[in-house]
Amino acid sequence: MTAELGPDRGPADGRTGKQGWKQGWKQGWKQGEELPRLEIPITRTLIVSGALASRDYQDVHHDAELAHAKGSPDVFMNILTTNGLVGRYITDHFGPGAVLRKVAIRLGAPNYPGDTMVLTGTVERIDAGAGGGTAVVRVVGANGLGHHVTGTVTVTVPAGGTA
Repeated sequence: MTAELGPDRGPADGRTGKQGWKQGWKQGWKQGEELPRLEIPITRTLIVSGALASRDYQDVHHDAELAHAKGSPDVFMNILTTNGLVGRYITDHFGPGAVLRKVAIRLGAPNYPGDTMVLTGTVERIDAGAGGGTAVVRVVGANGLGHHVTGTVTVTVPAGGTA
């Protein structure tokens, strides 16, 4: 499923997400729980705009001719755009009150235009308290060439759903 976001950053079709995130921290989250997958079409516009927004002016992220001259088949996504997409994946699941505490990712296969990256996640650890909780989620982003990104994200969510 390809996710589209509405103006409130929730799913555009009115769902509140797998856990109903508008309610804040859910005590029933479990270690080993899988997050819903997120398919992200990799377009030239996404690659170039992500590079420019993160002030990464390396030519391999916006100029196909220079990318070819440097041995790449096309422009490719930078790590800052990937980092932002991983963060979006986590906050879309845990809700608008979620705070990313640590994002530890490693890049693998490049994201080229015309491919699709599929993000998946598994809850590795849960620390719940009266005021909310913290989760560590293992994230993998795969494309047609293999794993584009792997790593973990530590996220905290307050009990009431707002930071």
